[in-house]
Amino acid sequence: MSTYTEKPNGIETNGARQRTRAATNGDDDDGHTSHASNEYDIERSDNPIQPKSHLDGAYRFKRRFLRTGKPNIGVLTSFKRLALSSWLNTFIIFIPLAWIGHFLNVRAHHAEAHEGSAEEHKVHPDLKEWPPVLTFVFCLLALMPLERLFEYGGEQMQHYLGKSLGDLLKITLNNAIEATLAIILLKKCELRLMQSTVVGVIVLHLLLIPGVSFVVGGSRVVHQELNQHITELNHSLLTIGVLTLIIPLAFFTALDRGENAQIVANSTFFTDDNRAIYLHISRGLAVILLLVYICSRIYIHNPPGDDNALKQPETAPEELKRHERHLLEADPEVNQYIIIATLIVLIAIMAATAEWLVESIEFVREEGRVTEPWFGTILLPFVSFAADGAVALMYFAAYLFRHFLGKPKPPTTLAEADAIDLSIQFVLFWMPFFVLLGWWMDRPFSLLFDLFEVSLAIGACFIVNYVTADAKTNWAEGVALLAFYFMIALAMWFYTGQPEMEIMSACSNVAQAITDLLAAEASGHGAAAEHATSAAAETVAHATSATAETIAHATDAAAATASATAEHAARALGLI
Repeated sequence: MSTYTEKPNGIETNGARQRTRAATNGDDDDGHTSHASNEYDIERSDNPIQPKSHLDGAYRFKRRFLRTGKPNIGVLTSFKRLALSSWLNTFIIFIPLAWIGHFLNVRAHHAEAHEGSAEEHKVHPDLKEWPPVLTFVFCLLALMPLERLFEYGGEQMQHYLGKSLGDLLKITLNNAIEATLAIILLKKCELRLMQSTVVGVIVLHLLLIPGVSFVVGGSRVVHQELNQHITELNHSLLTIGVLTLIIPLAFFTALDRGENAQIVANSTFFTDDNRAIYLHISRGLAVILLLVYICSRIYIHNPPGDDNALKQPETAPEELKRHERHLLEADPEVNQYIIIATLIVLIAIMAATAEWLVESIEFVREEGRVTEPWFGTILLPFVSFAADGAVALMYFAAYLFRHFLGKPKPPTTLAEADAIDLSIQFVLFWMPFFVLLGWWMDRPFSLLFDLFEVSLAIGACFIVNYVTADAKTNWAEGVALLAFYFMIALAMWFYTGQPEMEIMSACSNVAQAITDLLAAEASGHGAAAEHATSAAAETVAHATSATAETIAHATDAAAATASATAEHAARALGLI
């Protein structure tokens, strides 16, 4: 019977470790010990220190994270590999450029506000601002290396955390930019725009990103597989998350919507007390959604059964199991603590850059080129994904280049559906988190969303669940997802939104919001009337001018005719 001993600090002795590895793995031809797929599992029933069943997962996680029995990666080596992880890291130069552009614009606006007293306020009188488009481009390019480093850091942490926990970290990092944009809008009290952005992020992650992934990944195989264990659960989570938006909306529409619900001053329907009801409902729903998300993660990472924690289920696709074995056997490139510290710094840089990005793109909204629902539902989420999308596009171009050279990578049978997990986390974790954060910040952010936008989210949820119902995808289904997304973008272009939601999402009191809305409508009608009057006056002026010109031409023509007649008569009489 073999023995297994351990030092007090939790690391086994060399002799015991060698005997254990020799018994389970064997040595290769060079005499080196090879890693097994279950190196961090405690398999032997005669192990005198084997922990209790419910502690197996925690013990396995500790050994894997600390790399027990394996050499750690040095600090300098880790930073070198981080710097050389991708050629996109050269785009880091755009981070200071984006920040310089932002602060130059801020100082230039400050100088304009204090024109004539630049010396007093120590503002350079000749300071010029950068064009908003240039700042926007720099911010967008600056986000690309950050996105790539997030992806690389998540991939490296999978070696220390395992596939399931590593995927959770990657999903959270990939949602970081969208969550930051939403928090920025919450801070600025742009609550109606924030609601549109939340729906837009959900739709983007359900339709556009997986649609592109299914088309590209399924172009060379009949179908690709999804993890059935996760897919079945995702259907339920996604459905309950999206259907939660129906509850406050149905409550709103079920009330008496007669004359009292008209948007008029001193309305008895739109009041602060009624809005408080929706806030209470939303905060209760937010707590329930967070509990659902926590329970779902527990089920995924530690499903029922003996010693199932942090393991792939038996029903998982073979390629997923092979990937898990690779993560366990291969050595990571970067030290785990260096990754954690780097990610924390990158998140702070990303948050600031994303805020500069939102401010630089405001010119599109202010100039009235697009409607506000389209700006929030389509443009802002697409911009937040543009950096990651550009990275994916570049790698796809490299794939096509290798394909034309006759050296393509073998196709994978495992479909990339992480974007669906992104949407689930956003609707079950981030959306309720925003509600509770707004409560703490005294922002009346509720789950009472626009009717049309909620309908779009439900439709996206339905088609995604239908496409992934058999845990298989193909490129044709990817085309269907893309087609529905472009349908939504087309309809959103003409949608102006519900005025009622503007009132219920205002940071001021409801009465003031109604007054502001009616004043804006009156101003809009006045501007339209003024424009119509000006156009009519201009038309009359043009008509008068044309009439006068016509009369002048007719008079000249008559005079010329009379002169010609007189001359002809004179010739006939022989006077000439």
